[in-house]
Amino acid sequence: MSEKFDVIVVGGGLVGAALALALDRQGRSVALVESRPEALGALEQGWDARIYAVSPGNRAFLQQLGAWPDASRLGVIRQMDVRGDQGGRIAFAAADAGAEALAWIAENRWLLAALWRTLQQDSNVTLLAGVAPQQLQHSAGEASLTLADGRVLRARLLVGADGANSWVRAQSAIASSIKPYGHSGVVANFACEKPHGDIARQWFLGDGILAWLPLPGNRISMVWSTSQPEPLLALDHDALAQIVASTGDYALGGLQVLSPAVAFPLRLITPDSVIAERVALVGDAAHTVHPLAGQGVNLGFQDAAGLAAAMAGVQDCGEWLTLRRYERTRKASVRTMQLGCDALFQLFHAKQTPGVAWLRNTGLNLTNHLPLLKKQLARHALGF
Repeated sequence: MSEKFDVIVVGGGLVGAALALALDRQGRSVALVESRPEALGALEQGWDARIYAVSPGNRAFLQQLGAWPDASRLGVIRQMDVRGDQGGRIAFAAADAGAEALAWIAENRWLLAALWRTLQQDSNVTLLAGVAPQQLQHSAGEASLTLADGRVLRARLLVGADGANSWVRAQSAIASSIKPYGHSGVVANFACEKPHGDIARQWFLGDGILAWLPLPGNRISMVWSTSQPEPLLALDHDALAQIVASTGDYALGGLQVLSPAVAFPLRLITPDSVIAERVALVGDAAHTVHPLAGQGVNLGFQDAAGLAAAMAGVQDCGEWLTLRRYERTRKASVRTMQLGCDALFQLFHAKQTPGVAWLRNTGLNLTNHLPLLKKQLARHALGF
């Protein structure tokens, strides 16, 4: 016996859950397969060090799905303050583009809890949690997924939303180039002595990038891209708070650790394609970017919205022309973001090239004095 759906989504993280909801809203039959479920209560406990800067466009997307979370644990970015390694600086604000905010800061677990609550309470999505996919077969006619418990699911389309180490991508024989940055992202949350003023702060350090993102109240989330994460992870809470505060020039006074530091390796992943017969990839399964711009989850939500839009009004949602339309509409924006983040990373880590440090810091200072260019940067940060 097998169960038949319009779409099977493998991966119940933020992007997979959002896509399942978007397709459910189109009236399609959807199965969402997630091998590592967490109870809603667990998702809502404690401060999560893994946070995202959600753009206004993606906030609107989640609101349309009825899955935007309660504001009690959301931060907001109204301004950006970026410092170079030799005196360069640029600052811009949402007001430069006539907007309320540049982005909203949300914890992974807080966003995920809102999405799964909506899936459980306000959708017809078939939720298959706690069971792993075992075998994938796909042809011109359909995709078939065998689960570890022996169940077989069949669909017109199977979507891989299962992260950077995508099982679906590997099973579909979609090759990808992987470029390690040689850096890890160290993340932790802190209470701060002074109000952050809804300002996201970022320092290019020459050998790394430090970012402070505003959380509700006097709290911030830190992301430190560094080639040497081990010394930071080895510090006790007081020592970690001291080095993070001093590296940021005590802009918010003293800091106090709220969540222990953890690290994850940074890689640029570019698959040869994001589609195969009856298969599509979204989110980190389809691409990764350096986190310095905070755009990874935004690209993923845009994938979900883009794939749903490509399927709107189409009877056979997995037909090749529909998948090609999805791939074409996403290719330019994804590659632009990947190349832009990669270029910035290379520019601010080019230590040996004479004049590069002067050039990059002078460029920041010059841009900071050009109102029209700053307005365009603000619009880009907003996703316009």
